[in-house]
Amino acid sequence: MKAGAGTLLAVLLIAGCQGPATAQRAPTPSPTATTAAPSPSPQPPALASPPPPAHVFLIVMENRSYEEVMGQPFTATLASEYALATDYHAIGHPSLPNYLALSSGSTWGIGDDGYHPIAGRGLGDELTAAGVSWRAYEEGMTRGCFESPSPYVLHHNPFAYYGGGCPDNVVNATRLDADLAGGTARFNWIQPDVCHSTHSCPIEDGHRWLAGVVPRITASKAWQEGGVLFITWDEDDGSGSNQVATLVVSPGLAGHQSTRPYDHYSLLATIEDLLGVARLGRSAAAQPMSELIARMPS
Repeated sequence: MKAGAGTLLAVLLIAGCQGPATAQRAPTPSPTATTAAPSPSPQPPALASPPPPAHVFLIVMENRSYEEVMGQPFTATLASEYALATDYHAIGHPSLPNYLALSSGSTWGIGDDGYHPIAGRGLGDELTAAGVSWRAYEEGMTRGCFESPSPYVLHHNPFAYYGGGCPDNVVNATRLDADLAGGTARFNWIQPDVCHSTHSCPIEDGHRWLAGVVPRITASKAWQEGGVLFITWDEDDGSGSNQVATLVVSPGLAGHQSTRPYDHYSLLATIEDLLGVARLGRSAAAQPMSELIARMPS
């Protein structure tokens, strides 16, 4: 695929954010809900060299070990053509704490998959305040964040937790192709449904889904002109190590592998640095995935 003229790394802020949060009714929260803000931490150096604006894509898959994922032909091919973090670990079990860590730098003390409206800010709030356009594409979200039936699941949509509302930026994944054709947001969270994420279906189903979606992203102008696609898994299949595969798909990476230890806070820090916003929660002290990003061509 043809690499575009731009590169990635720390980014100029541009306008184009979507609308404010809607007033959709949230489900009754669990009694264990928490609103405590994460403690601030010292921030290590951000990604070096200010680059031009770029587009960031993130796909979050589900519940598979590193070995399972890398045993699939499509992900093995992506790793050989682009970049792979070989010592990347999720934050905990079950799913929701990992989604919150990826989108706010904190688990907020939550250890289950229930609905917990959180008073603090997430990445979407931060991007909106900074004028950085973003969208979250939720597959199967046919009746909004809170009333859509399975195979959509609410706890795979972290943006509905911050402030207890459903931002207009969160849309059905059927919108993705039109946005890739023109008007792509700066940040794009792409969430497969509970089957295509491999949570409730065989791993082969999820990888067929990836094999259909990833080429549509890499065919877009937004990706080809300095864009980057991250693909990670929320958690492994339940082991203590919680090691998951994380792929970095960007023009010109050429099969690089990183053995440095990273986690979901590292990925959030990397995304925040690329979009030019401050780091939230524990991402402030996390090491960004600099050696992978720095290999992208100028």
